Amino acid sequence: MTERNKDKELVSEYNGIKLTRRGLLSAGAAATVAAALARPSISWGQSNEINSSVKVPNTEMRFAASLGWTVWESGRHIVNGYRDAVEKLGGELTIADANYDVKKQADQILAFVESRPTAIFITPADAAAISPAVQKAVASGVPVFIGDSYVPGTTVTSTAMSNNFGLGSYPAQYIVDKLGGKGKVALVSLPSNESWDQRTLGAKSVFTRYPDIEIVSETAFALGGSTTPRQVVDQILTANPELDAIWCAWDGAASEGTLAIRASGRDVMITGIDGGRQSFEYIAAGSPFKITMAQSFYEMAYMNAFYAFEVANGRDAPRFVITPSYAVTQESLAGMEQMPDTYDQPGEAAKLGWQRVL
Repeated sequence: MTERNKDKELVSEYNGIKLTRRGLLSAGAAATVAAALARPSISWGQSNEINSSVKVPNTEMRFAASLGWTVWESGRHIVNGYRDAVEKLGGELTIADANYDVKKQADQILAFVESRPTAIFITPADAAAISPAVQKAVASGVPVFIGDSYVPGTTVTSTAMSNNFGLGSYPAQYIVDKLGGKGKVALVSLPSNESWDQRTLGAKSVFTRYPDIEIVSETAFALGGSTTPRQVVDQILTANPELDAIWCAWDGAASEGTLAIRASGRDVMITGIDGGRQSFEYIAAGSPFKITMAQSFYEMAYMNAFYAFEVANGRDAPRFVITPSYAVTQESLAGMEQMPDTYDQPGEAAKLGWQRVL
C-alpha cells in the first residue's frame, strides 16, 4: 500500500489519544509451550534487520524463515516469536522478508530448499500463489512449518494459525447485537489470501441469519494497490448515508476507517481483526472502532519453531494448531495505563484477565 511508510506519522487525535496510521497488515498446545519455554529478553530494537541471522551455540540446527511481510505490529510479533524461540532453544535462524511480493517469496523458499536447513518457516501473504513452491519444499524432505495461514494443496509438517472463520463471525455477531438485529452494514474484505477470505465468509454466515440486517456494500481491498483503506471507507460513507456499521477484515481498514467516520461526523461503528497497541489505543479512546479480534502472532511463530525442534529431535508435531484469539473492547482495556504489547505470548493474556474466545 502507498501508506506503508507512514506508520509513525501522526494523522489525528481522538479524546487526547494520538492516532497514527497503520496498515496491515490470530489451549493444550499453548499450555505445552508455556510450560516448556521461558521467553528470553529480546526486544525488536535489538534485532530489527531482515535477511540477518541469530546465532547461539547449537549451530547444528539451521532454520530459514520466508515471511510474507514483516511490517506493522503483526510482522514485528511474528519475527520476535521466531527469533525468541530459536534464541532459547538453540541454532541459527535466517529471515527473509518478501514484503508482499509473491514471486520473491516463492524464490526465497526454493533458495532455502537448496541450502538444506533443519526446517523452513513460512508466513504467506498469498498462500495459494506460493503453493507450488511450498509443494517443492515438502517434496524435498525438508520439514515445513506454516504460520498465520494454511497453504492449499500441500501437506506441510505443521501449521499454526487463528480460526479465521471465527475471527470474522465474532465481530459480525457483535455488530448484530449492538444494532438489535436491524440495520445497514458494509464490508471491507481482504480476499488476496484464502485464509483471510475466510473471515468474510464467517461474517456473512452471521449477517445472513438476520433478515433485518442489510449488507449494502462489500469492497474487496487489494493489497499493493493505489487506493488506501481510508479512501475506501470514505467512499462507503459517501455512498451510504444511512449506514450503521462497517465490518473490516483487518485492523488497517478499521483504524483508517475510524478517521474517516470521525471526519464525517457520522454515528457509525467499525470493527477490526488483528490486535496490537495501536488498535487498542483507538478502542480505549472511545472512538468508532469498537472491537478487534486480537490474534496471537507471536505464539504462531513460537509454535512453529518449538515443533520444528521437536521434529528435529525425533518427536511428533501436530498437523494443525489453532492459536488463541481474544475479543478486545473498551471494557477489556479499562484501567490500563499502557496498551498491552505482550498479550500474545503464552500466559500473558491471562495476566490481563483476558480469556480466549476462539
